[in-house]
Amino acid sequence: MTTAQKQYDAVVIGSGPGGEGAAMQLAKSGRRVAMIEKYDSIGGGCTHWGTIPSKALRHSVSRLVEYNSNPIFSGDRIERGLTFNEILRHAQGVIRKQIQLRSGFYQRNQVDVIHGTAALVDPHQVRVHYRDASQDVIQAEQIVIATGSRPYHPDDVNFAHERIYDSDTVLSLKHEPRSIIIYGAGVIGCEYASIFRGLGVKVDLINTRDRLLSFLDAEMSDALSYHLRNNGVVIRHNEAYQSITGTDDGVVLETESGKRLVADCLLYANGRSGNYEELNLEAVGLKPNHRGQLEVSPCYQTGCESIYAVGDIIGYPSLASAAYDQGRICATAMLEGVCDHRLVSDIPTGIYTIPEISSVGKTEEELTAQRVPYEVGRAQFKHLARAQISNSSVGSLKILFHRETKEVLGVHCFGERAAEIIHIGQAIMEQKNGGNTIEYFVNTTFNYPTMAEAYRVAALNGLNRLR
Repeated sequence: MTTAQKQYDAVVIGSGPGGEGAAMQLAKSGRRVAMIEKYDSIGGGCTHWGTIPSKALRHSVSRLVEYNSNPIFSGDRIERGLTFNEILRHAQGVIRKQIQLRSGFYQRNQVDVIHGTAALVDPHQVRVHYRDASQDVIQAEQIVIATGSRPYHPDDVNFAHERIYDSDTVLSLKHEPRSIIIYGAGVIGCEYASIFRGLGVKVDLINTRDRLLSFLDAEMSDALSYHLRNNGVVIRHNEAYQSITGTDDGVVLETESGKRLVADCLLYANGRSGNYEELNLEAVGLKPNHRGQLEVSPCYQTGCESIYAVGDIIGYPSLASAAYDQGRICATAMLEGVCDHRLVSDIPTGIYTIPEISSVGKTEEELTAQRVPYEVGRAQFKHLARAQISNSSVGSLKILFHRETKEVLGVHCFGERAAEIIHIGQAIMEQKNGGNTIEYFVNTTFNYPTMAEAYRVAALNGLNRLR
């Protein structure tokens, strides 16, 4: 049954970071906005299956590793352990807090939240299907698609098997595995390899490429490989599966090269696909690419003038942080017809392995290929007083800068709190009119002792190389 139409200035489909950013910006500008969310709680994949739960898991495991390795707690004590279900309880608590917080945003800004599945009728109408089989048709001047993405499922892998997981379903893992195969060594695969190894689970990490996270500076990638292997993770490069078979008590993976791996369970973490199937895109003349992603203009407008798209549904950079900014930029374009603001040119990367990796700007390989005259400044965490105090001596900070202008070209960090530390370098890199120079880190005064002091140490190290 379809009820009478409801009228809005804008309808946003999907309440993840991209959709939220667009909805809040539109609402604060006086527009009447509806948010259509398929699931019972707002927040999207970021809150429920991706960023928030995985980082909460990582934090708990990291603290456990820190406790077990800290000399303060050594001696006669027994090494502490946690089960996967125990650390999941902490993650669920964080999710509940995030839902409560974000629900308040919609209430305060008078955005109507409608829980149902959205399908486009035409460029200005959306049909909402509810669980009770009823429907509404919602009319809007403009529409934002922010439906996100999901783990890619190849047809020859049986994800219905109770021991074969993707990065969403692994959060419902009930048994306590002693071994796991992780297929796909991208960001998600490496993060979960760290998490499971921190819990004492035997990990086989299958990488389809020749090195881990090849988009990173090679030194950072090598550091991650070393520390994963040093902690007992078995990494297998340049491998692809021939078959993945679930058994009564585990999983068997056979590779194209002839290897046979057996484990209690398998996490398939090799690629993601845009969520477009239920949108009825053909009704407005839109067609996704082979990854389920939509093409958009610099202002996030699709090929249909009244419809915009942001977040994972448009592909790169597929980051929660960038999606929120995309939503705000998109909303400005919807309000004003154009938006000159763009995402920052150097978007920071945060990878929540144990230890963390974060980077911004150019890598050494890129600068070498572009024949840019650069120099390197390094600081080892083990030489910092704060790292010694906190027993976080693993890691380093690397600053790449132009030999002649001293302009900071890239910053790369490996170690605990790397994703926080990187923003100091990012802030300097964004300065204009000569404000971006490595000499800033020498001429300013840092709190002591702090991890941020690594910038001063690295800057001095780099400038000394010029002499």
